Amino acid sequence: MSALSVIAADTITTALVVLASDGRPLWRNLACHRLGPGLDELPLAGLAPGESMTDLPVPAADGTLRWFQMRCHGMEHAGQRLRLVEVRDVSAEREERERGRNYRWRLAHIEQLAKVGTWEWDVRGNAVVWSDVLLQMFGLPPGTTLDYGSYRRMLHPDDVAMIESTLDTALRTGEPFSYTHRMFLADGVSLRVFECYGEVFTDDAGAPTRVLGTAHDITDMRRVQDELTRLAERDPLTDLPNRRALLARIDELLADDQGTGALLLVDIDNFKDINDVHGHAVGDEVLRALARLLAHELPPGTVLGRLGGDEFAVVLPGADAAGAVVFAEAMCDAVVRAPVPTAGAGLRVTLSIGAAARQPGDTRDTLLAHADLALYEAKDAGRNRARLYLPEQYRHAVRRVSVTTRVRRALDENRMSLDAQPIVDLSTGRVISHELLIRLRDGVQPALSPAQFLPTVERDDLIGDLDRWVVATATAALAAPGPTRARLRLDINISARSLESPGFGDWVVRTLRAAGIEADRLGLEVTETAAITNVAAVRHLADALRDAGCRLSLDDFGAGFGSFAYLKHLPFDTVKIAGDFVRQADRGGADPVLIDAVVRAAHGLGMRTVAESVEHASLVPALRSLGVDAGQGYHLGRPAPLDDLLRRTAHAWQDTVVVPTVRPPEPGPTDRTRRTP
Repeated sequence: MSALSVIAADTITTALVVLASDGRPLWRNLACHRLGPGLDELPLAGLAPGESMTDLPVPAADGTLRWFQMRCHGMEHAGQRLRLVEVRDVSAEREERERGRNYRWRLAHIEQLAKVGTWEWDVRGNAVVWSDVLLQMFGLPPGTTLDYGSYRRMLHPDDVAMIESTLDTALRTGEPFSYTHRMFLADGVSLRVFECYGEVFTDDAGAPTRVLGTAHDITDMRRVQDELTRLAERDPLTDLPNRRALLARIDELLADDQGTGALLLVDIDNFKDINDVHGHAVGDEVLRALARLLAHELPPGTVLGRLGGDEFAVVLPGADAAGAVVFAEAMCDAVVRAPVPTAGAGLRVTLSIGAAARQPGDTRDTLLAHADLALYEAKDAGRNRARLYLPEQYRHAVRRVSVTTRVRRALDENRMSLDAQPIVDLSTGRVISHELLIRLRDGVQPALSPAQFLPTVERDDLIGDLDRWVVATATAALAAPGPTRARLRLDINISARSLESPGFGDWVVRTLRAAGIEADRLGLEVTETAAITNVAAVRHLADALRDAGCRLSLDDFGAGFGSFAYLKHLPFDTVKIAGDFVRQADRGGADPVLIDAVVRAAHGLGMRTVAESVEHASLVPALRSLGVDAGQGYHLGRPAPLDDLLRRTAHAWQDTVVVPTVRPPEPGPTDRTRRTP
């Protein structure tokens, strides 16, 4: 190498030193001055031509290390053999390399912690580099070479087109992208779900050069999300679509402007009796068994779901009115032919079904209302049948609305009234309280009994106003001088809707206090059915009433004889034994045994017992021998207007009933003391 060619190689960044044969420096270029004093500490004289030394550390004045690279070249000049040494300060390069190694180490650990792998696609070279963490997530060893073809074969076939379309769009637009896909791991069996994000990098001309992406294994998260979605849209008892899912399917049915379709509302006949007689566990099994049976009867493309309680719905895409009725009748027949297996024997169940075919302009609410009207007609016609919605059914709905309007008007015009029926202590014959029974005496024909108007009213918010009117009327009666002196006590029934009203109990207490009435003179009765379906509401009401001193009774207890467990959780003062157990209790059989069980359970929990439907004299000693505390029924006293009771108590301190010892004439039809028939 000539001296001229070496010197011509002088650059700003490379220091050049010419050494004599004995190692003395003869010449230095300007770049040597920039290296500073560290250059003098380098072993330049010891280098032989062709020899190089890489990353040689030299301590700096500030205590840090500077790193140099040296290479020696032989040369001749004016007949002398000289050495030319190139010296480069590589401290910055070494620091950059170290930083890169640290960065890659940190990145790998961050990926492991976050369970996120990274990949880089060299678009021009068409090569993909996968991080070791991502390869491990794919079930491959770190460092595995994985080309796109092999990766593509691991993808779920249904997701390949979506992935490639997304990447093509990203390369064309240069926009960030994301997608979620499934893929099989290296074992070819395990299926995982990955969520991917990426960004495209371009050159100055806007052409894509590389793509950076991340992949996150969200399989477990997706399973949780799918389960939450299933729980949000499935009924927990029957595992059918729930109300929310059914309403969404109805919306889908109506969204097709050109399509046809129908909706069925399915109701189990007398389901309350199943619960009351056989217990709620059997009732739940009936619901599950019917869900399985009806699902088996479904044609393809239909959806069966549970709206709530004992009501199901079927969405029939493509069905017309005639087809909907045929299918509904087939469901009724299938259920009649297949008794539901229970712990004892097969339980025969029947269905009432209302069918409504979609009409132009129908909304979800309209279709549901039409099917509900048809269901009402099916039940009114005797149950165990299907009915198609017809326009004349609207007239029946209008009639029901007229009943509600009539009761509302009577309430506003103070033409509702109350009858009082005595509750008698069976040991002493003394009247201990009176139950108030609501009556509609508005002078309008035809007259309506409670059984004719209360079921309709209880579907409406009006029932809450009616309950408050009864409480207010009873409070005013108790506050009168005569009833106050006689310490008259009254009991009233409250509806399930008032039971669920959070402020109802507090309102009752405030009303009593404002009237200056001792709280124990007013008792509230809650039916067993309402109580066991609203346990939290009963407990809340009981807390408000019992703290104030009011009495709370469990009405109609034992109708289902499956609710003993609720007694220990619900703080009632009194348990009223259902009339179905009482009417024949003097004739032996199972009824006295069941009454005895109720009495023992109630007394053991500090509760009193009242027998309903005491219709004849021989029941009194029979019930007394069973330990029943009090009774109520035609033999002990018929309902009479509350005003008559108030007039009597205006002149007496106590109202006493002497229990007859001779059986009176057989009474007429039993007057139901409950709100609902």
